[in-house]
Amino acid sequence: MTWIKTISVDEDEAVRHAVEAQRDLYPKEYASPIHPTADGQTSGIVASHSLIPDALYHAFATFGALMSPDLPLTRRQHEMITTVVSVANRCHY
Repeated sequence: MTWIKTISVDEDEAVRHAVEAQRDLYPKEYASPIHPTADGQTSGIVASHSLIPDALYHAFATFGALMSPDLPLTRRQHEMITTVVSVANRCHY
Protein backbone atom coordinates (compact mmCIF):
# COMPACT_ATOMS: atom_id res chain seq x y z
CA MET A 1 0.00 0.00 0.00
CA THR A 2 1.35 3.39 -0.93
CA TRP A 3 1.11 6.48 1.22
CA ILE A 4 0.52 8.81 -1.71
CA LYS A 5 -2.43 9.32 -4.00
CA THR A 6 -2.56 6.81 -6.82
CA ILE A 7 -4.67 6.57 -9.94
CA SER A 8 -6.26 3.27 -10.89
CA VAL A 9 -5.93 1.87 -14.38
CA ASP A 10 -9.73 2.01 -14.46
CA GLU A 11 -9.74 5.76 -13.81
CA ASP A 12 -7.29 6.98 -16.42
CA GLU A 13 -6.56 5.80 -19.95
CA ALA A 14 -2.95 7.08 -19.85
CA VAL A 15 -2.24 5.11 -16.66
CA ARG A 16 -3.83 1.97 -18.12
CA HIS A 17 -1.78 2.31 -21.31
CA ALA A 18 1.48 2.90 -19.38
CA VAL A 19 0.90 -0.13 -17.13
CA GLU A 20 -0.01 -2.41 -20.02
CA ALA A 21 2.84 -1.21 -22.25
CA GLN A 22 5.54 -1.67 -19.62
CA ARG A 23 4.12 -5.02 -18.55
CA ASP A 24 4.40 -6.28 -22.14
CA LEU A 25 8.19 -5.97 -21.86
CA TYR A 26 8.48 -8.31 -18.88
CA PRO A 27 9.17 -12.04 -19.23
CA LYS A 28 6.05 -14.22 -18.96
CA GLU A 29 6.98 -15.29 -15.41
CA TYR A 30 6.22 -11.73 -14.31
CA ALA A 31 2.77 -11.53 -15.92
CA SER A 32 0.81 -11.66 -12.66
CA PRO A 33 1.41 -9.00 -9.99
CA ILE A 34 2.70 -10.53 -6.76
CA HIS A 35 1.27 -7.77 -4.58
CA PRO A 36 -1.70 -6.38 -6.55
CA THR A 37 -3.52 -3.25 -5.43
CA ALA A 38 -7.26 -3.00 -4.88
CA ASP A 39 -7.77 -2.63 -8.63
CA GLY A 40 -6.07 -6.01 -9.07
CA GLN A 41 -3.82 -4.58 -11.77
CA THR A 42 -0.65 -3.14 -10.31
CA SER A 43 1.70 -3.52 -7.39
CA GLY A 44 2.04 -0.67 -4.90
CA ILE A 45 5.42 0.33 -6.30
CA VAL A 46 3.99 0.64 -9.82
CA ALA A 47 0.84 2.40 -8.57
CA SER A 48 3.01 4.95 -6.75
CA HIS A 49 4.11 6.21 -10.17
CA SER A 50 0.57 6.60 -11.52
CA LEU A 51 0.46 10.38 -11.12
CA ILE A 52 2.99 10.62 -13.97
CA PRO A 53 2.13 7.84 -16.45
CA ASP A 54 5.10 8.60 -18.73
CA ALA A 55 7.49 8.21 -15.79
CA LEU A 56 5.71 5.00 -14.79
CA TYR A 57 6.21 3.55 -18.25
CA HIS A 58 9.85 4.57 -18.65
CA ALA A 59 10.93 3.49 -15.16
CA PHE A 60 9.38 0.05 -15.37
CA ALA A 61 10.00 -0.48 -19.08
CA THR A 62 13.70 -0.10 -18.34
CA PHE A 63 13.50 -2.87 -15.78
CA GLY A 64 11.47 -5.00 -18.17
CA ALA A 65 14.07 -4.59 -20.89
CA LEU A 66 16.84 -5.52 -18.46
CA MET A 67 14.96 -8.71 -17.54
CA SER A 68 14.61 -9.79 -21.17
CA PRO A 69 14.97 -13.53 -21.71
CA ASP A 70 16.95 -12.65 -24.85
CA LEU A 71 19.87 -11.46 -22.71
CA PRO A 72 22.58 -13.91 -21.65
CA LEU A 73 21.62 -13.84 -17.95
CA THR A 74 19.48 -16.55 -16.39
CA ARG A 75 16.40 -15.87 -14.28
CA ARG A 76 18.44 -16.93 -11.23
CA GLN A 77 21.10 -14.32 -12.07
CA HIS A 78 18.41 -11.64 -12.57
CA GLU A 79 17.00 -12.41 -9.12
CA MET A 80 20.46 -12.35 -7.55
CA ILE A 81 21.23 -8.94 -9.07
CA THR A 82 17.90 -7.44 -8.01
CA THR A 83 18.35 -8.83 -4.48
CA VAL A 84 21.83 -7.33 -4.14
CA VAL A 85 20.61 -3.96 -5.46
CA SER A 86 17.67 -4.01 -3.04
CA VAL A 87 19.98 -4.78 -0.11
CA ALA A 88 22.38 -2.04 -1.17
CA ASN A 89 19.45 0.40 -1.32
CA ARG A 90 18.06 -0.88 2.01
CA CYS A 91 14.85 -1.75 0.24
CA HIS A 92 12.78 -4.36 2.11
CA TYR A 93 11.03 -5.69 -0.98
